[in-house]
Amino acid sequence: MKKIKRELFLNIFSNAVVALVIVFVFAFTLTSPTGLVSTAGKNYEPYYNGNRQYKKVSLMFNVYQNTKIVEDILGVLENHNAKATFFVGGCWADDNADCLNKIVGQGHEVGNHGYFHKDHDKLDYEQNKQEIYLTETVVTALCGEKTTLFAPPSGAFNKSTLEVCLDLDYKVIMWSKDTIDWRDKNSALVKKRATENLENGDLILMHPTEHTLSALDDILSYYESVGFTAVTVSENIAE
Repeated sequence: MKKIKRELFLNIFSNAVVALVIVFVFAFTLTSPTGLVSTAGKNYEPYYNGNRQYKKVSLMFNVYQNTKIVEDILGVLENHNAKATFFVGGCWADDNADCLNKIVGQGHEVGNHGYFHKDHDKLDYEQNKQEIYLTETVVTALCGEKTTLFAPPSGAFNKSTLEVCLDLDYKVIMWSKDTIDWRDKNSALVKKRATENLENGDLILMHPTEHTLSALDDILSYYESVGFTAVTVSENIAE
């Protein structure tokens, strides 16, 4: 009974801390006239692939749901000594601190996927900043890691998105291969799209789906067989 009461207290306390963080961030964003110094006119391009000189590949999981599958994916990655980047939605992270900490604890990278999965090409500067910065603040509060990579939901971004990311010291990450696993529920297709015509520095877009989990062991085994190493996006795009 004491253990149950203690866990209940910790859950309530954790939720209260996150709620206070969210209130603070919204207040900061809404009361700041511009938030950060504008970077209009500066040239900044997203990353569509990593360094093409080395036989490295990055699996990128966009996470807004299916926490149990995320945990199973972590198990497969661990079995292959492979690393990945998980671009998490803020509203998912808010409810899944334990899983978020497992990702970090196993040496994987946590990226920023916005708080509510909005189309960032339809957002102005302040709206883009709010989505990104709120997610960053929640993730930092829950696991102590600051996100530095932003993957726009649906790959949608505009000039304001790029300006905010430059101001917040983010790199915008797209992809070179898309498994389209959110649409095509077929493990064989997922494997084919993640391995066919593999190139150095490929960034592979995925989601935590059952068919992706089913294909993951074969995908990682294929990478190993052709001499590729699965690494985080930050390692892959490093000069």
